[in-house]
Amino acid sequence: MHKTATKLADGRELVYYDQEFGVARNAVDERPLEPSASLSETRLDPVLGEWVTVAAHRQQRTYHPPAGECPLCPSRNGRLSEVPAADYQVVVFENRFPSLAPDSAAHVTAHEDDPLRTLRPGTGRCEVVCFAPDHDASFADLDEAGARLVLDAWTDRTAELSARPEVRQVYCFENRGEEIGVTLAHPHGQIYAFPFVPSRTARMIGRAEAYRASTGRNLFEDLVAAERAAPERLVLRGGHWTAFVPFAARWPYEVHLYPNRRVRDLTALNEAERAEFPGLYLDLLRRFDRLFPAPAGSAPNRTPYISAWHQAPKDGGDELALHLELFTVRRAPGRLKYLAGVESGLDAFVTDVSPEAAAERLREAAAD
Repeated sequence: MHKTATKLADGRELVYYDQEFGVARNAVDERPLEPSASLSETRLDPVLGEWVTVAAHRQQRTYHPPAGECPLCPSRNGRLSEVPAADYQVVVFENRFPSLAPDSAAHVTAHEDDPLRTLRPGTGRCEVVCFAPDHDASFADLDEAGARLVLDAWTDRTAELSARPEVRQVYCFENRGEEIGVTLAHPHGQIYAFPFVPSRTARMIGRAEAYRASTGRNLFEDLVAAERAAPERLVLRGGHWTAFVPFAARWPYEVHLYPNRRVRDLTALNEAERAEFPGLYLDLLRRFDRLFPAPAGSAPNRTPYISAWHQAPKDGGDELALHLELFTVRRAPGRLKYLAGVESGLDAFVTDVSPEAAAERLREAAAD
């Protein structure tokens, strides 16, 4: 993997990732952009003890542009985009409309003395990861070398962002499909570098520490071993990775992908684990697309999904294990799983598909 860093016209960082060395990445961003100021702030919910990010400036972000005006495509034929080059393999750049930004501290004043009104600047960083230059492609369309390059980019960004003093946790994820709320159709994901440990991670840390205290063992190591030993929820088993539907899955179709060897984050994976990941992950994504076949004569189905890497925070969380969660909001052809009263109001999920049945469907969705 070869990395080339440059700057956009408004000062934001952009990084090209290429499979080979020697690719010239000297294109200049010629757009007349003014630097943007972030007004992001984080507020502590005094009832739940959870941080909420307020980023009202994001109302102005680009929303469903036509394909010919996509800001994530390469700059070609006189049309300038967020990527100055006429072509690329994988590219990462700072979001122009970030939820979290390093300059928030210059525009937002912290309030720490009132336990009911705790407020801090929304410092941190939000990045966009473009998986491919083809606007109509999807991550599942990549070959294994392309998927490996994305993994290398995720890993490099995790290492670099974790080194920033304001960052507590790095979160790499992909939203795919309008049903998820995606506003840009180009194949891309995002990376959030949080100035706090999100509540989901904090809960996992608490559960893992309690499990260690009561059993003397690691929760995630026991979990992976149990799922590998019981095939009813197993989807894929590799030499270095295991994919399974969790026992208490929240979503109709949800798969967790763990390295068999427990590690804290992406930077700790060894070469054998990195080499096996692309094939298994592409297999999973393609199985999701085959869950709900498209009608004959129509475009191939692309199942909406969220793919999320859970990593340990920079400090603490030693009992956690790196893993990826992949799930769809679709529960049947043409039907979505809406988070209504009990899910949105109480965080009490009710699923319409049993985890065992979901695992069987995913096993059956293998390529012919």
